[in-house]
Amino acid sequence: MGLREEHLAEGESVIMRLRTHRKVLMKPVVWIVVLAVVTVGAWLAAPMFGLPSWAPLFASAVAVLLVVAATIPPYLKWVTTTYVITNQRVSLRTGILTHTGRDIPLYRINDVTFEKQLSDRFFGCGTLVISDGSDREGMVLDDVPDVEQVQRTLQDLVRKSDPRDN
Repeated sequence: MGLREEHLAEGESVIMRLRTHRKVLMKPVVWIVVLAVVTVGAWLAAPMFGLPSWAPLFASAVAVLLVVAATIPPYLKWVTTTYVITNQRVSLRTGILTHTGRDIPLYRINDVTFEKQLSDRFFGCGTLVISDGSDREGMVLDDVPDVEQVQRTLQDLVRKSDPRDN
């Protein structure tokens, strides 16, 4: 997934290939645990409360459907979202059914900032915002692992690509 080698321009090389931090998978894991506890509770409670024998089966089926609905979409989004930094551009590729991408050439970038909320600091990630001075909103890269190092690397690449320095 993401920017493949055949999509690179002549002389272009990949510096960093990133995926959103695994913290985005925490919520689906919590859903799995909660629904497993509810299902086990249904199996244990059914005989105590005189519920019909199909009640725990029904609760289990509902739990499985909820687990699928709560876990598959975030996982697919995590798998299909990539950030690629080359020596010429920053690339964002995402999409499950509809594949979308946005590239910003390094020489157009005029601002690179990061944001780290408390949970981001705990997990070692953050949001990177890349602005290119155009009318479009900046490129927002969510949950970038080691965001401060990525920002420094990107700023170094931007300085090296400045045509005024050549």
